[in-house]
Amino acid sequence: MIELVNVSKSYGTKQALKDLTLTIRPGEIFGFLGHNGAGKSTTIKSLVSVIEPTTGTITIDGLELKANRIAIKKKIAYVADTPDIFLQLTAGEYWDLIAAAYEIEIGQKQQRLNELAILFDMLSHQDETLASFSHGMRQKTIVIGALLPDPDIWILDEPMQGLDPQAAFDLKELMKAHAQKGKTVIFSTHALDTAQQLCDELAILKKGELIYNGSVKQLLEQSPNESLEAIYLKMAGRQSDTLLESIEDNEHE
Repeated sequence: MIELVNVSKSYGTKQALKDLTLTIRPGEIFGFLGHNGAGKSTTIKSLVSVIEPTTGTITIDGLELKANRIAIKKKIAYVADTPDIFLQLTAGEYWDLIAAAYEIEIGQKQQRLNELAILFDMLSHQDETLASFSHGMRQKTIVIGALLPDPDIWILDEPMQGLDPQAAFDLKELMKAHAQKGKTVIFSTHALDTAQQLCDELAILKKGELIYNGSVKQLLEQSPNESLEAIYLKMAGRQSDTLLESIEDNEHE
């Protein structure tokens, strides 16, 4: 179980995250929704120790993150919000680096790598550098690396970004299967249909604050005659019809 209690992050006078309190349980897919700058990536980077929260505590499987970073990192697979890293390495070298970091036994690593590389159609590209890849191929390389050790907790920041439809479908199926094993998947997305399709639980952030935490079903039940898009925009941004009304008013002037 993952618990965030009053987690905040400030950059000078700007507060990127404000007193976030959440519980994320094993066996569920947990999604973060929000506009750009809402605090999704700040939350995810706090969970994976890329950044240090200004205040608050994060506990993972009973261990406080701040005091147990190395032990907790071994429990986590992480896909960052950009795949533009380690560009001078070949895909195979990058996967070897991840396998070494997680101390994966050679036979286990090769079996898992073959499964993932074949699934994402990357086996024939393992001797090519990440710099030579398209954005989507870099994303596949990073996803394969993250999932290679198959730890209990997957934390994926916009993981479908740049993936082709087949790769996106395959990743979603892997996410579902991981949660069905009683393990945890956390991901952020801008795609409401993806959130509706995958999430057991979701959190909506706006300007660093939590404005909703619950299931998609519960959210839809609050406004049964509205689409998820309309409900989300009403909560997280301007209402979906506000801009249209403004345009219409201007046309009549």
